[in-house]
Amino acid sequence: MKSSRPTNRLMNEINVVPYIDVMLVLLVIFMVTAPLMNPGQVDLPSVAKSLAPPLAPLEVIIKKDATLAMRDHAANGAESKVSRDELIAILKARQGRQAQQAVVISADKNVRYDEVIKVMDLLQQQHIQKVGLLTQSRQ
Repeated sequence: MKSSRPTNRLMNEINVVPYIDVMLVLLVIFMVTAPLMNPGQVDLPSVAKSLAPPLAPLEVIIKKDATLAMRDHAANGAESKVSRDELIAILKARQGRQAQQAVVISADKNVRYDEVIKVMDLLQQQHIQKVGLLTQSRQ
């Protein structure tokens, strides 16, 4: 007589279908999102550039009466009154020694815009590459 009782044997089969389904879903997600990601680009500084200290700018000051003055922040920072011809001579001498020195224009807020443009044109004629405008921040 055989007993109707089931025998407790170990089952040595694994159902892998759910694992395959999960892997296929992950594969689809990665395939869809990969083209949408933009790789970040990092610009690292070079050693040669970081060793040289930045040059202090030359400041060209336009006063209310349209006269010019100049302040050299690299030297002593004192303001000296100059004419347009003297400014050209100073700038030519500086460009010969330090071609990458910046020039900053600071004008009184009551100065006509035309005067600022004339000075910028003068700087452009002298082939000065780095020209900026100096402003005062509101408090």
